[in-house]
Amino acid sequence: MLQDDGSSSVTSSSPLQNFSMMSSLSPSFGSPYQWLKELKSEERGLYLIHLLLTCANHVAAGNLENANIALDQISHLACPNGDTMQRIASYFAEALADRILRSWPGIYKALNSTKLSVVSEDIFIKKMFFEYFPFLKVASVITNQAIIEAMEGEKMVHIVDLNASEPLQWRALLQDLSERPEGPPHLRITGVHQQKEVLEQIAHVLTEEAEKLDIPFQFHQVVSKLENLDVEKLRVKTGEALAISSVMQLHTLLAHDDESQKKSPLAFKLINGLHLQRALLNQNTLGDLLEKDAANAFSAGNESASSSPLSSTASAKMEGFLHALWGLSPKVMVVTEQDSSHNGTTLMERLSESLYFYAALFDCLEFTLQRTSLERLKVEKMLFGEEIKNIVGCEGGERKERHEKLDKWFQRFDGAGFGNVPLSYYAMLQARRLLQSYSCEGYKIKEENGSVVICWQDRALFSVSAWRCRR
Repeated sequence: MLQDDGSSSVTSSSPLQNFSMMSSLSPSFGSPYQWLKELKSEERGLYLIHLLLTCANHVAAGNLENANIALDQISHLACPNGDTMQRIASYFAEALADRILRSWPGIYKALNSTKLSVVSEDIFIKKMFFEYFPFLKVASVITNQAIIEAMEGEKMVHIVDLNASEPLQWRALLQDLSERPEGPPHLRITGVHQQKEVLEQIAHVLTEEAEKLDIPFQFHQVVSKLENLDVEKLRVKTGEALAISSVMQLHTLLAHDDESQKKSPLAFKLINGLHLQRALLNQNTLGDLLEKDAANAFSAGNESASSSPLSSTASAKMEGFLHALWGLSPKVMVVTEQDSSHNGTTLMERLSESLYFYAALFDCLEFTLQRTSLERLKVEKMLFGEEIKNIVGCEGGERKERHEKLDKWFQRFDGAGFGNVPLSYYAMLQARRLLQSYSCEGYKIKEENGSVVICWQDRALFSVSAWRCRR
């Protein structure tokens, strides 16, 4: 593991049985915090989790004075440049503070009115995620193989990319199609993205590659957010064999403007926090905790998340969109999504689940980049930090990061008229070879109902599944 100062990370901390002793040492709110700085690394990590749970409880209950005191204590322990738990706590604390500020719309809007969103910076951050993590590379390899197999013998192929942000995947596909025994097809790719600059860059790269390989090629740009997409603009033509690719996009359609959700969220049951703390107490390290099945580590939270009926998160927008895609009669649709339950109705459900999920992602970076790396800091702050802020801090239509488990997607696609296409042995083989090329042994692949789940240790993080119209 890469370390700069010799201190332990999430996966290298010593036993956590000190928590009960630490609780008895905790002073009453308002006392000096010097004792916090004297905590050992493993004690600090566990106490940060305790403080985050305590703070979230106060936020959900509307007890802002005690929430403020908890955030103040967290600020003495958390650090965006520290060990894994310190870094995670920094962003969850920021998310909780953001949620508090949203209670005062005037103050919140004033503080964010001059915030800039630089297109080039967004592109750069997503490229770093693609480069430093294997998740999207594995998804690309599996997606391309599924498309090649579905399009065997087809002369006119149309691919719709619902999140066209990176040309590397389609450049690799062009190279694969150029080697087909029957020759390459006429290929048309339609890219959907809300930023025109991104689409123009992709069009330039792919057009050059197609000319080099002598493949008949067109790139059609659709500048739109997915939620506003008119499927007629995809220009699907009769006689084309259609493939659809969606990478970490469909979950955003689960957002719905329910005014009741914009009020103060329901206070979570304290039992959930107690279950999480007990789970931590029963594990030797937080890394061990991440390696356990979520049902064992957090039984109460997962029961509420996984056993709840699909209708509880039903979205007319999602249903309408999937039915519209079904109407286009794609030969194959490949979907990549975050594989975690971040769409719970209560703050505690989402905070607990996302804490496990992002702890695993932060841990991946601990094994990949030095703690002082500017690139690592940018990915953590501008990508993961913003996602955490949305999951924890937002409600109603503003909460876009509504990640769900693969079984929920199976139910949705089945209800929309799609049948699962089991991924081929060769697709799985390519994915495993790609992961083996990484020096880190923490990345794993699991097959689940003919689909792929990509894991860090045994913690599921992303899923890839393929679908076709069921007539």
